[in-house]
Amino acid sequence: MAKEVKAKIKMRIPGGGATPAPPVGSALGPFGIKTMDFCKQFNAQTSNKKGETVPVEVTIYKDRSFSFVTKTPPTSELILKKIKLKKGSPDPKEKKVGKISWKEVEEIAQIKMPDLNATDIEQAKKIVAGSARSMGVEVVD
Repeated sequence: MAKEVKAKIKMRIPGGGATPAPPVGSALGPFGIKTMDFCKQFNAQTSNKKGETVPVEVTIYKDRSFSFVTKTPPTSELILKKIKLKKGSPDPKEKKVGKISWKEVEEIAQIKMPDLNATDIEQAKKIVAGSARSMGVEVVD
């Protein structure tokens, strides 16, 4: 028999860097979850992703146990890493901050594919290209 779900929580935590302090402690504490247990498991699973932001979805059950699923890094973070920038444009329509090739867009789409609402790589590329444009990054051939 499946366990009864009490809550689902989504967070973004640095890979291999979860601590019982906020946001983890303040998100899990009210549900009676031992934050240190979560941190140890999360850090073990994401130790190879240091320096990346890792979105995680935590499912909390009525018996105070939990499970979690890690997702791929945010699209914007992957784009910024490819073009070696710290942040996107404050005014994406007027001020462009960089260029990204369709080949690089495809590489990011390959990484993001499991988490995107797309059935094929062409759709995924359009989603990633849209994210790039909204950050002031031009997509070029």
